[in-house]
Amino acid sequence: MSRPKRRLGQHFLRDPRILDRIAQAVGATPTDTVLEIGPGPGGLTAALLPYAGRVVAIEKDGDLVAELRARLPAVTVVEGDALELDWLAVGGPGALVAGNIPYNITSPLLDKALMPPRPRRIVFLVQKEVARRVGAHPGDKDYGALTVGIQTIARAEVLFTVPAGAFHPVPKVDSAVLRLEPMERPLVPDRDVRSFRSAVVGLFGFRRKQLLRAVRELTGWNAEQAGAAVHTAGLDPAVRPEVLSPAEFIRLHAALVDGGWRSA
Repeated sequence: MSRPKRRLGQHFLRDPRILDRIAQAVGATPTDTVLEIGPGPGGLTAALLPYAGRVVAIEKDGDLVAELRARLPAVTVVEGDALELDWLAVGGPGALVAGNIPYNITSPLLDKALMPPRPRRIVFLVQKEVARRVGAHPGDKDYGALTVGIQTIARAEVLFTVPAGAFHPVPKVDSAVLRLEPMERPLVPDRDVRSFRSAVVGLFGFRRKQLLRAVRELTGWNAEQAGAAVHTAGLDPAVRPEVLSPAEFIRLHAALVDGGWRSA
């Protein structure tokens, strides 16, 4: 079997009990297709087979592709870069998405997974710190722009932790299983996502300043203009951005846009 490649960020999970827990978390039925991102040696792939009607796996490492096809002939293995391939074309409409994804491309893979048309469910094994950030609540130390961006599109749930020692080679940090269920109607319309994210990222740049000051810094407005937007959003100008809920960020973004602010 091929050795893990550091340049591809490969850390293989081989504990059958953990792999089965992840497969169960995907919630696939015999009528479902599961699109797996980065199957590696196929541990999770094999665990998914008893649950799903069809498993399609995208693997970038050409050395592993032939091994997967030989060992798991029931799986459709597609050789390619998951960041570049069209997941809808590969997995078909309605596919669930799963994977033990490389730490170094976690953010872009999360972004891609949540681009429309979105899967019904996404279960990723990610760095524990990332999972905490995605599942955080307003005011938590891990709460930030990533939290807000994802929680306005999907319901996020951190299911369980996987210790570093369960992987080969052993990474420097623990991992966690993150389950995302995209909303049928995201809280932020797709046409507004770019502007909304720009506002949220900008405001978290001033997370410990009072909201009125943060809005002034973001927009370049005077105190009167900024105060009017905060008032319209129904928010306290003295609170800090880090305690605003996703719904409050949405109201504030709408007030900023109505006031004439445009993202760069």
